Amino acid sequence: MTIRTILVDDEKLAIQGLQLRLEPFDDVEVIDTCSNGREAIRKIKTEKPDLVFLDIQMPGFDGFSVVKGVMEIEPPLFVFVTAYQEHAVRAFEANAVHYLMKPVDEDALADTIERVRLRLAEKKSADEAEKLLNVLSEVAPEAAEEFSEGEGEASERFEKLINVKDRGQIFRVEVGSIEHIEAAGDYMCIYTGDNSLILRETMKDLERRLDPRKFQRVHRSTIVNLDQVRQVKPHTNGECFLVLDSGAEVKVSRSYRDVVARFVH
Repeated sequence: MTIRTILVDDEKLAIQGLQLRLEPFDDVEVIDTCSNGREAIRKIKTEKPDLVFLDIQMPGFDGFSVVKGVMEIEPPLFVFVTAYQEHAVRAFEANAVHYLMKPVDEDALADTIERVRLRLAEKKSADEAEKLLNVLSEVAPEAAEEFSEGEGEASERFEKLINVKDRGQIFRVEVGSIEHIEAAGDYMCIYTGDNSLILRETMKDLERRLDPRKFQRVHRSTIVNLDQVRQVKPHTNGECFLVLDSGAEVKVSRSYRDVVARFVH
């Protein structure tokens, strides 16, 4: 799949530099560039790109104004590019897929493109499922009902209870009560707000057992229950802290910043 992309920046050299860094990605096609927010809104509406790299600080219409200006259509994915990291939380609020600091680092850009691919694949799958269900509803109502039931069954495959053998005892932990999980080698520290237990299991294996709509990795060694997040606190270098219901704070590393966009509004 080709990712149709528009670059928006009032600095010509910044656009040229980003174009050069995007050349190694064969599936990214830069279809247009814009030097200001008004032009960006017009071209996004007419060309309907998949992805927009958007500078935040521009004269007149800034990057956030551009996002607001295209909300009447189905918006593309946005990656904000800026030299000012204090815009990070507002970027999350605007549901940006990622946030890049100038000058753009090649490794960070590669990570961003991978996230874009995943988001577009998820979006495409959701769109196709919805279209299929609409067709089935018209021509085969019974099949549509079975399809809907199948979606419900998919959510049932995730654990509701986890058995944890800790200190010679077996504890049955309700998954919904888990606040966050931290990795320590081949062991997982499971925190439930008022208790902590040790489970011998890898992070990768445990992730497979948890519903990704609720449990998300926010650091290479930390999983958080998004339902238990009550506050987001910005930090340095594009990182932030999540304040959980118990008052515990968990750091979100730069590599997982897009997770915050799922629940910051």
